[in-house]
Amino acid sequence: MNGRADFREPNAEVPRPIPLIGADYIPTEEERRMFAECNDESFWFRSVPLAATSMLITQGLISKGILSSHPRFGSIPKLIFACIMGYFAGKLSYVRTCQEKFKNLENSPLGEALRSGQARRSSPPGHYSQKSKYDSNVSGESSFVTSPAADNIEKEMLPRYEPIPFSAAMNESTPTGISDHIAQVKVNKYGDTWDE
Repeated sequence: MNGRADFREPNAEVPRPIPLIGADYIPTEEERRMFAECNDESFWFRSVPLAATSMLITQGLISKGILSSHPRFGSIPKLIFACIMGYFAGKLSYVRTCQEKFKNLENSPLGEALRSGQARRSSPPGHYSQKSKYDSNVSGESSFVTSPAADNIEKEMLPRYEPIPFSAAMNESTPTGISDHIAQVKVNKYGDTWDE
C-alpha cells in the first residue's frame, strides 16, 4: 500500500458520473426517435385539441357579444391568437410526459441526466454524492470570514429604509405630493398658447 487506507468495499457499486448535456450534445439514434415521437404526439394529442377548443370558445364569446370583433378583420385576429396560444399550451403541457419517456430510455445520456437531476432534487441534502459547483454551504460554516468593518461598509452602501408614518387622513383617492392645481393652457386659432 502507499500509506493510504482504502475504505471501499470490494463489491460496492461506484456511482456513475452525471453526464453533462450541453448545446453541443449530439443525441443518439434512439433519442432522436424519441424526440420525433414526442413532437408528433404533443402536436396531435395536445396542441391540435387545445388550439381547436380555444378557437371554438373564442368564436362563441365573439358571437355572444362578450368579445368584440375587429371592425375591419372580424373575428380572425382573435381566432388566430387563440389558436397560437392553444398550440403553445399544448406543447408545454406535454413536456413532463416527454421527460418521463426520456427517463425510461436505457443507455441514454440524456435520460441519465434527467434521472440524476430528479434524484438530486428529490433526495435530502447530503444524500447524493455529487455536488454542483454552485451549491452553497448551508450548514452554517462559512467559507470566508467577514470583519465588523466589512459589515459597516455594507450597511453604509445600502439605502436606509425609513417608514412613512401612517395618517388616517390619507387614503388611496388622495395621493400625497401631487397638487390639485392643473394649469389651464389656452390655444388661439393661430396656435399661440398661454397659461391662465
